[in-house]
Amino acid sequence: MDGLTQRREECRDARGVGLIDNTVQDLRYSIRILAKTPAFTAVAVVTLALAIAANAVVFGALDALILRPLNVPEPDTLYTIEHGNEKWTTLSYPDYVDLRDRNRSFDRLAAYNNSEVALDTGDGANTAFADEVSGNYFAVFRVHPFLGRFIQPGDEGCIVLTYAYWHSRFHEDRGIVGRTVRLNKRPFAIIGVAPPGFHGPVSFFGQDFFIPLIRKNSLDERSNLSLLMTVGHLKPGISPRQAIGDLDSIGAWLQRTYPGSEDKLKFRVAHPNLFGDVSGNGTRGFLAALMVLAALILLAACANLGSLFAARAADRSRDVALRLALGARRGRIVRTLFTEAIVISLLGGAAGVWAGVNVLRGLSAWQPFAKYPVRMNFDPGAKVYAVAVLLTVAAGFLFGAAPLRQVFQTDPYHIVKSGSRATSGRRITFREVLVVAQIAICAVLVTASMVAVRGMKRSLGSDFGFEPRDAMLMDTDLNMAGYRGEAATALEKRILRAMQDIPGVKAAALISLPPVASAGDTDARPVFNAGTADLRPANAAFLAATYSISPEYFRAAGTTLVAGRAFTWRDDESASRVAVVNNEFARRLYRSASKAIGGSYRLKDGARVQVVGVAEDGKYGQLTENQLPAMFLPILQEQSSSATVVVRSELDPHEVAAAMRSRLRALDPGIPAYIQTWRQGLGPILFAARMATLALGVLGSMGAMLAITGIFGTAAYSVSRRLKELGIRMALGAQRWEVLRAALGRPLKLLVWGSGAGLLLGILASRVVGAIVYTATPRDPMVLGGAVAAMGMTGLLATWIPARRALSLDPVKLLREE
Repeated sequence: MDGLTQRREECRDARGVGLIDNTVQDLRYSIRILAKTPAFTAVAVVTLALAIAANAVVFGALDALILRPLNVPEPDTLYTIEHGNEKWTTLSYPDYVDLRDRNRSFDRLAAYNNSEVALDTGDGANTAFADEVSGNYFAVFRVHPFLGRFIQPGDEGCIVLTYAYWHSRFHEDRGIVGRTVRLNKRPFAIIGVAPPGFHGPVSFFGQDFFIPLIRKNSLDERSNLSLLMTVGHLKPGISPRQAIGDLDSIGAWLQRTYPGSEDKLKFRVAHPNLFGDVSGNGTRGFLAALMVLAALILLAACANLGSLFAARAADRSRDVALRLALGARRGRIVRTLFTEAIVISLLGGAAGVWAGVNVLRGLSAWQPFAKYPVRMNFDPGAKVYAVAVLLTVAAGFLFGAAPLRQVFQTDPYHIVKSGSRATSGRRITFREVLVVAQIAICAVLVTASMVAVRGMKRSLGSDFGFEPRDAMLMDTDLNMAGYRGEAATALEKRILRAMQDIPGVKAAALISLPPVASAGDTDARPVFNAGTADLRPANAAFLAATYSISPEYFRAAGTTLVAGRAFTWRDDESASRVAVVNNEFARRLYRSASKAIGGSYRLKDGARVQVVGVAEDGKYGQLTENQLPAMFLPILQEQSSSATVVVRSELDPHEVAAAMRSRLRALDPGIPAYIQTWRQGLGPILFAARMATLALGVLGSMGAMLAITGIFGTAAYSVSRRLKELGIRMALGAQRWEVLRAALGRPLKLLVWGSGAGLLLGILASRVVGAIVYTATPRDPMVLGGAVAAMGMTGLLATWIPARRALSLDPVKLLREE
């Protein structure tokens, strides 16, 4: 009978049935063991879930912005052409025509340009964003219309809506084709709707519709390189390197044919998803750094879980020894431990993927800038789920391997006979090195998050050179409404009078573009000494940020005049050229503000400008910039096609905005306007700092949680390994603090070493954080004190449970068991 049973078992093993039964048994046993220790299970699952969620979110963003191809047919052969010398993505219209007609590498080449326009569908003009496209644009992308037809060569006065705009603005009205709307006060016919998901070659900016590219005078200027972007499919068999050689030969022809165009010699091609390789480098680098950081978080989580599993294995060493003494194979015990780790990893991975997917979907619906149609399709695809599953399984095997050495070195006879647990030595183990490293990472993240938060708070209350509180901005472009020249000037004065008549308004003025509103870009013009005759750029004294303003601007903006006077309406075209400069301008050109009043300088066009006032310094391009010189010119002497109305009032912003919109519509309902508070207008310039602060805050919190679990695992392991020693100490009359020092001294030393290294690294990384967040510095006493307090609190929380266990030991019972 025994031989028959053995034969059956061998047959079952040969068919793999025994392996399946053993796996099911291991799974049931692991679930039962984990259910008996809910605190351990919860900590392990949450730790891994956080790490998996972080990796899923970062990889999802990387996939959406970098790895995922455009939602168009044959995206792998679609390339945009860039200038190789300027490292920029735009071309002039004549360049586009020459490249389109002379190249032998592209099937077709299309041109497009994004512009802001005024759209009136019958309820007044509102700003919208359109792509001006060449007639072959949709043919290049090889897409088909959802409704109607697409723009063809020679078309004018027609619009193709994006599917998203058709859905949100026209509520999917299928009778929309043929309807007439007004664009910049001109009639345009809606001829079609683009297919769902198609927004052209740029994934993150969702324009509202497409209109034909109309030849204008500015398009014919070969030197105007900031107009059009060019995109097309490579012909079959043509590599990007061959295409670049073909384009460079056209560039050489351009140089010979058009002298002075030597900067157009070189071209290059790139996939257009992020405005090409150049503009995408910053995003790629940022996401790559986040991916590395997320991977480190996962490794830290695995190290933490390894520490927890090692401590757990130490607690269960007697059970393991008994199983070995009864004949269990070490391989079966190892398989049981791995099954337990995989169960933990699957639970944590499932929770992490769920959390990460919800974060990604929230990011997809997020609109960071109310004014601009920024659209991010972060919905996770199959690659995100595959990577998350792979990381989950790999993490399970990684931290599940931590107690293997203990299992293979277990002497069942020695443990069963004496119950001895080898006391921990003074040698630093690799596991302790990992704990120190993850504590250091935690300290860096905690320090960086506090630096970012403090820096963000300071930046919001810093001196901008203007006062954004109680100020409203109304962006207008009178050209869209058909006003130019004297008509535009007269209307601007009427707009200012209408705004000033609003009850509660203290001041209203115009500026060509508010400071720091362009997120880094400024209208920088060369300034020459009054005696300079050769006005070549190389002879300029410096470049100055330039603004056109109306009288009352400094009062409306809350900018202080240090010396001299502000402008009046008498500073018009018939008067001598005047300017108000900032302190930095006066210091560089005249050495002081007092000497600048009455002084003069020259502009590139040769005009001599007299300084009549000096204003306080401020921020003009970025909050982190070094102090720049700036000059303010009268708007009647330096007219701008678009302008922003600045209104200062202490009334409720919603009431002021409604009154401003009503007054403007009363003047002309065809004038588009976007109204917001000045603080909201700072959103784009503060976006990077806010995202860095949020990301570092989240990572700092995750690092603190990982540090808590890491120190907890080390402390629990230390107590478990030294139970007999602690029992003897207590039996011999050791004081409670002596027991705690013996039990937790090692983990607390690891905390001190790791925290010290992390704080030092945080201080050394101050320049990196300061480059993103204005006024951020780890040398702030509150930052250092807060980081030390946070790490101390982390240590207390992590060692609380092991400390209670050490103090609650019953030496008599422990020694009797031993």
